[in-house]
Amino acid sequence: MDQRTPQNPAQADPIYNFETRVLHLRGQAVVRLPAEVSAALPSRGMGMARVTLDGVPRVVPLEPDGLGGHWFLAEEPLPASVTDLPGSTMTVTLAPLAQWPEPPVPEDMLVGLRQAGLLPAWESLSTKARWEWLRWIRSTQNPATRERRIRIACDKLQHGARRPCCFNSAACTVPE
Repeated sequence: MDQRTPQNPAQADPIYNFETRVLHLRGQAVVRLPAEVSAALPSRGMGMARVTLDGVPRVVPLEPDGLGGHWFLAEEPLPASVTDLPGSTMTVTLAPLAQWPEPPVPEDMLVGLRQAGLLPAWESLSTKARWEWLRWIRSTQNPATRERRIRIACDKLQHGARRPCCFNSAACTVPE
């Protein structure tokens, strides 16, 4: 059951509490948000949230699933209550974040930015724009396509682009 409660009386930012099953897909624990929680988020695209999983807090990107919903990886350390047993559930507390944390920049992207002399241009982007570039680059399983996207990103940044164009930010960009 979804519950919305204000973080404090002076702030209207909601906190969502719900029970959910953890899905184990290809060796990773995935938490899908209930439809009503996804619908209440400020964007159909990626978002950020502070989540607590059975008492273990962390900040996670909320990935869109391309169907109007969201999910996140329940990365290690997982709470002891979460197992691979069918039907295992966990308690989730989720608070959307207005301020996004810096994305981890993969080494191949850093090399491309350094070689092109574009680190200052990269750092001038908003945090959200950096996340968008990285989501677009990682949204392929083909190493040649990834390499090409890094070259294209550097070229576009060199010519003043601030965000990737022709990118559906509400689509799932995790190829796995």
